[in-house]
Amino acid sequence: MIEYKRIIGTSPGPRVLLSAGVHGDEYEPMLAARELIGVLEGKVVSGSVTVVPVVNASAYALASRCGEDGLDLARICPGNATGSVSEQTADRISTLIREADYYVDMHTGGLAYDIYPLAGYMLHPSPEVLEKQREMALAYNLPIVWGTDHRPNGRTLSVARDANIPAIYLEYGGGTGLRELVVTAYQDGFLNLLKHLEMIDEPTQTSPATERYWVEDHRPDSGYLQAKMPSPADGIFITAVKPGDLIRAGQRWGRIIDPFSGGMTEVTAEVNGLAFLLRTTVNVKKGDALGGVLPIEKPGKIVIHER
Repeated sequence: MIEYKRIIGTSPGPRVLLSAGVHGDEYEPMLAARELIGVLEGKVVSGSVTVVPVVNASAYALASRCGEDGLDLARICPGNATGSVSEQTADRISTLIREADYYVDMHTGGLAYDIYPLAGYMLHPSPEVLEKQREMALAYNLPIVWGTDHRPNGRTLSVARDANIPAIYLEYGGGTGLRELVVTAYQDGFLNLLKHLEMIDEPTQTSPATERYWVEDHRPDSGYLQAKMPSPADGIFITAVKPGDLIRAGQRWGRIIDPFSGGMTEVTAEVNGLAFLLRTTVNVKKGDALGGVLPIEKPGKIVIHER
């Protein structure tokens, strides 16, 4: 069972779905969603908004990315109505997605990663859907706008893709503790999106696209965060950068210390660009993602095509 709240306006309009808690260790989106329910009551003038504060109750109970069956809900959509707990949850959120006209899925880096604020979307084959997704992402006023390969399956966004529903996902923060800035940014962005869709009778306040770091990367699996900058060794990771830094190829990203042998392994960046993903869990195994660099060095838009 997924609990949600639906706020209905006084006149017809779009049906918008907002979800949080697909992963159980991403808390700021849950708070943003819960608080938005109160904010939106009486404010939505057209259409309807469905808010799901915690999609994955099983993962939340474990304070984990995955549910009690060990499955990552963001890899098994559209799920199975008669399957395990995560598969059943994936089936239920997929049903809500297919009923929507627009979809926003809020995330953080969880306990393992810190992410510079971004609004992302799949590079949908439909030009009409793709353009709507770009507008949705820009409405959030986050510094990074990121379009990635549309082909991966199993995601909430792939359910929306297959139903031709414009959809975006948000990533911001992560690690331990709670960041009120993330909660506020997600609330402000969603309200601005509803204004853009003329569901709230107030003017939009969207900053120019030229002020964002905007990358559309058509290469396969371009949005797969867990495969970026794999660790070359086991050990304790000590970072030398922070999200939002502009990085040069060859610059030190950090170092890995083996506490048993005392050995040290240097980690360097392979490309110039913006550091947007950083490992926060310091105990790493060989192959764990240590971070990611977007290949963009100043605000504006770049497009990367398949080789």
